Amino acid sequence: MSEQLQVTGARFVAECLARYGVTHLFYVDAILRRAMVDMEALGIRRVVTHSEKAAAYMADGYARVSGRAGVCAAQSVGAANLAAGLQDAWLACAPVVALTGKKPPMFQHRNAYQEIDHWPMFQPVTKYNVDVVEPKQLPHLMREAFRVATTGRPGPVHLDLVGREARELEVATGLPAPIVEGRYLSVPPFRPAPDPSSIAEAADAIRQAQRPILVAGGGVRISGAAAALVALAERCGIPVATSVNGKGTIDETHALSVGVVGSYSAWCANRAVHEADLVIYVGSATGDQTTHNWQVPAVGTRVVQLDIDPAELGRSYPGTIGVVGDARVSLEALTQALTPSEGNVEWLARTRQLVADCEAEYAPRRASGESPIRPERICQELTTLLPDDAILVSDTGYSAIWVATMVKLRSPRQTFIRAAGSLGWGFPAALGAKCAAPDRPVICFTGDGGFWYHFAELETARRHGINTVTVVNNNNGFSQGIPDVMRQYGDRPGNPEELWRFEDVSFAQLARDMGCWGERVESPDRIAPAIAEALACGKPAVVEVMTHVSARAPDPWTPPA
Repeated sequence: MSEQLQVTGARFVAECLARYGVTHLFYVDAILRRAMVDMEALGIRRVVTHSEKAAAYMADGYARVSGRAGVCAAQSVGAANLAAGLQDAWLACAPVVALTGKKPPMFQHRNAYQEIDHWPMFQPVTKYNVDVVEPKQLPHLMREAFRVATTGRPGPVHLDLVGREARELEVATGLPAPIVEGRYLSVPPFRPAPDPSSIAEAADAIRQAQRPILVAGGGVRISGAAAALVALAERCGIPVATSVNGKGTIDETHALSVGVVGSYSAWCANRAVHEADLVIYVGSATGDQTTHNWQVPAVGTRVVQLDIDPAELGRSYPGTIGVVGDARVSLEALTQALTPSEGNVEWLARTRQLVADCEAEYAPRRASGESPIRPERICQELTTLLPDDAILVSDTGYSAIWVATMVKLRSPRQTFIRAAGSLGWGFPAALGAKCAAPDRPVICFTGDGGFWYHFAELETARRHGINTVTVVNNNNGFSQGIPDVMRQYGDRPGNPEELWRFEDVSFAQLARDMGCWGERVESPDRIAPAIAEALACGKPAVVEVMTHVSARAPDPWTPPA
């Protein structure tokens, strides 16, 4: 038997990951311990986390920043937690490969200790969800996992490996050395070109429109299509809004930028999209958040939709002119099909005035000297201090709204990623992002409610030298829900604060106790120096900014009935 056929299962898994460009594996012990030994020899960092959800979030952040598959793993009893952590990667179309252990077939359906059926839990949050029961399945199924994770609309995949720790597969011998298909190392592996007739139809709609607007979704970032988006907008004089996931795909100080549209939005963007007579969606699923429950634009507005997934075309807006293809290639084809134009001067003046009025309304809060500090002031300091190559990571809820409306990304080298809905995602995802881009500054913006989920990963960050900066908007509570809590109480007596209030704990002190850098900021003038020091400290850092619990993020503008 040749030397090539003497690879063990453990060595096969390690070499396969290495050849697919995986530099970090995020996991909770115990899983693939023999493979971990080989991974070290191959240069893969094994990042042991304090929870399976955090491991999944780290893999997610790693995938979104690197464009390569992020890998996370857990033993059998941790599979349920890992599956829960994949929801965000699924919603954000991030290529993540999840590996779990599963007791052998003779243990199934016999009340095995710590064992439940994994398949149903992973099915809603993966593109591909399979059991690996025999060693000879590994070569085929590992290749398929990376192929499925990166193609089309990217997303998570799951391999359930036989053995609680996958030991049965690890000890197998006689496997061939991994054959890696290089095309699937990163997204997008293919750039399908759109049908020329669909480009012609879309171009004709743009020529006929008096008030067109582009809406850039997360697919623009995944495709690397930001430059092509701006080129089309500038060629034809078309304003640009973005979804929260698409934020940063156009310089937000650009004259054609109108901001983030939808439920987590600046009102100027919602007004502009509402007033448009043609909305051109690029790489956007047109879900309830981007369209503010399908009110912006109103159903019946003429829509062009560019997407790699034909199932998305017209899903929410009947009569959509659909263009199936890679976002970058489709935008380039559409740009070539249109002659240069300054656009509708009145429409451009209108959108610029909307932006100016919105900025003027927000300006006093951004410059506020109040104490407790206003979150808008934090966002103003972040806008000023973000390095040109920074990665900004935001949690969901109020954190996402503050960043979407108040932080301006002004450099094409700046990257923004945010939670697709899972509170607590931000901090561990930032750690994964830093692993993917160790030479770039990574700043996470989260609230105390989000940071509480996974602050134990500060120890992980310190242990592995993952030096991110976490800015915590600390108001000692779940402030986003306060208005509704008070409405539900009305005039009834009771203790409404019990539903949202936390104890006052210093995250900065916790950070210092864990060997990290930390500062509690209670004066607005101290925000900028603290962030600057955190960026330069050479440790994982926490900037805890004490804010007022009554501060409300902007409500989305809604069209009149």
